[in-house]
Amino acid sequence: MSSLPFDFDYLRQLVQQQSAVVLGAEKRYLADLHLGAVAERAGFSSIAALVEKLKQSPVNELHIQVVEALLTNETSFFRDHYPFEALKNAVIPQLIQQRWQERSLTIWCAACSYGQEPYSIAILIREHFPELATWNLQLIASDFSGRALARFKQGCYSQLEINRGLSPTLRDKYFHKHHESWQISDALRQMVMIRQLNLTHDWKALPQFDIIFLRNILIYFDIETKRSILQKTHQHLRSDGYLFLGGGEAVFNINDKFESVRIDHSIYHRLRSL
Repeated sequence: MSSLPFDFDYLRQLVQQQSAVVLGAEKRYLADLHLGAVAERAGFSSIAALVEKLKQSPVNELHIQVVEALLTNETSFFRDHYPFEALKNAVIPQLIQQRWQERSLTIWCAACSYGQEPYSIAILIREHFPELATWNLQLIASDFSGRALARFKQGCYSQLEINRGLSPTLRDKYFHKHHESWQISDALRQMVMIRQLNLTHDWKALPQFDIIFLRNILIYFDIETKRSILQKTHQHLRSDGYLFLGGGEAVFNINDKFESVRIDHSIYHRLRSL
């Protein structure tokens, strides 16, 4: 495919308008890596020709395909390990005690990409908390990208993706080989409710949550978008609930309604007491 120069600034504006994600100028390589295939599928001879067409047209499905191709979907099973240890050793046991009468637990994985994070939580619950099988357990996962969610719904992962975070024991217990890939079990897939959601849009359809995983996504937004998202997070987190952010993310100087709590090697966030 032709490698003519193209207007990356336009693509950066398009991504921010549609997703609120801020792409730095140094991220041009993402367009070089991922837009050639989009252009070819759409019948264009170059990325430059694709971009010119986008600039001349109202926002349509092709624009969304380009935005989704430029968004990072980096993830893995049990990513960073420590938040899942905190879930297993402290957070879920504490919530089981606190919710024992109502026997209900609601968890949300925002920006879930291809589904490794929510499926990791589902595996952790199956492995360590069999009593929750009789509870009203809602495990909701959402992402902006319809392309990512389509893969998530399939629950099919490459050998490389499986190797990143899953032990052979867990792999063999919860997946089966399907051609050259690994297919997750129907039992685990049925534990997760999948929704398409742009975090910058309305959250009214979401319930109150006991646990929110909002990991490794705030880093892509400007400060005002971070404030808006954390304000909505505050409104949807139960007063004694738990918020997990990514290792490089914090609420300090962005939202004063949360306080950070360290447990072993992990940090979670609670709503401050009034």
